[in-house]
Amino acid sequence: MSIAEVRAQTRSALAAVRAQRLREVRDTFGAGRWQTSYRRRLMATDAAVALLAVLVAAVLRDGPYVLTASGVQVHQLAILVLVVAAWPVSVALSRGYDPRVFASGPQEFQRVFDATWRLFAALALVSFLFAWPGLREILLIAFPVGLVLLLVGRWSWRRFLIRRRGQGDCTTSVLAIGLRDQAERLIHELNDRPSGYRVVGVCVPTGTIHPGETILGVPVLGDLDGAATIASQTRAQCVAVSGSDCITADVVRRLGWELEPIGVDLMLTAELADVAGPRITITPEQSVSLLHVDAPRFAGPKYVAKTAMDWTLTVLVTLAVLPVMVVTALLVGLTSTGPVFYTQHRVGRGGRTFPMLKFRTMRVGADREQEVLAGQNDGDGVLFKRRDDPRVTAVGKHLRRYSLDELPQLFNVLAGQMSLVGPRPPLPQEVSRYEARMRRRLLVKPGITGLWQVGGRSDLPWEEAVRLDVYYAENWTPFGDVLILARTAQAVLRGSGAY
Repeated sequence: MSIAEVRAQTRSALAAVRAQRLREVRDTFGAGRWQTSYRRRLMATDAAVALLAVLVAAVLRDGPYVLTASGVQVHQLAILVLVVAAWPVSVALSRGYDPRVFASGPQEFQRVFDATWRLFAALALVSFLFAWPGLREILLIAFPVGLVLLLVGRWSWRRFLIRRRGQGDCTTSVLAIGLRDQAERLIHELNDRPSGYRVVGVCVPTGTIHPGETILGVPVLGDLDGAATIASQTRAQCVAVSGSDCITADVVRRLGWELEPIGVDLMLTAELADVAGPRITITPEQSVSLLHVDAPRFAGPKYVAKTAMDWTLTVLVTLAVLPVMVVTALLVGLTSTGPVFYTQHRVGRGGRTFPMLKFRTMRVGADREQEVLAGQNDGDGVLFKRRDDPRVTAVGKHLRRYSLDELPQLFNVLAGQMSLVGPRPPLPQEVSRYEARMRRRLLVKPGITGLWQVGGRSDLPWEEAVRLDVYYAENWTPFGDVLILARTAQAVLRGSGAY
């Protein structure tokens, strides 16, 4: 073997080692500087939360004296250090700092929750086996306090990241590979909506490429053969491949080999619309990976848990807002003639109608005023809405703006007719005009709030409102409900889309 060949092989081996190290660094710290910075902020926040939670637990157990130099004992200090150090580590082991779940919503919160209960289950077992004094009491306090603070911290950072992404920052650049119509769908989903990814270029598998050609403003840069070189030149952080007759398994495998030395990730897009991650499972076989999509479930333990959560939260919320409801009832009764409550029949789960309660916001007989109902409609689809509805009372305008008129629906939840979170409760005349797709929203209980509420309320196009309702019905998760409830408070305070 000549010296030149030895040098070539050495350079090749060194390049492979460098590429591997690059990928390890990317996996650990993220693909861009913003990911590294954001990850560090999350870790610092989680460590501070863990410290605060165990200090609160120690003070509640032994009083403020425990924080003094003379009050702290060796075993207590060991417990504090153990919990504070182990908590962020547990989150890291549960992949809670994975850049792919940054600001992803329920999946990110789910990983933090899983990390927390696994850590405290392990510490509880240690406390039981070794009878470590004080550990059990600290866990009983630190666990709920720390979990709530961790989720609040993640929610706050999530809002920060979403704002940055709205300004075009903190996104992962993507090179799309696929047919033009496939690339167009991907660009629409990633670039035209708030997303952690942004398509910066397109490569088509076959066909003529015209100079200056663009797809929804994104340039077509080349064909499949030059994809790896184009990804490097555009500094794309990942390549998204959409399947076609020209893109076989062998082509994808070779593309992965070409991307490996330059540290670019490879993604395969699946033509699945409105299917959430928890319903997808990948089963690897010898030469193929099978993508399983679980069918939506509308009964069973999942909805028993939802009912229990509805009851518990509704009782607590009802007790908290009872003074507000009393004041609202007095305002409605004293400022206009007629009953305080307005009862309207709505369609619930399975197509069954029920009387939905609201504080009255219109004059008596408003639902029979045909000259108004036959006039201008600011709603979309089968939904009738008017921004300047003359039937609404002076007090009713304010109640509607901040959704105070919907507070009596808490009693519908307690009666089992509604849920805290769900699709919008439709009128019977709306349901009579439903298509088959729209009727899927009737497979679950309607909600006081839902994706339609936090997504724009009455300002939403009808098709988008239906899509959100069907998506919720098929992809409901506990953390999704918690997130919607948190976003509802913000939407109500803004008052946008309410009339």
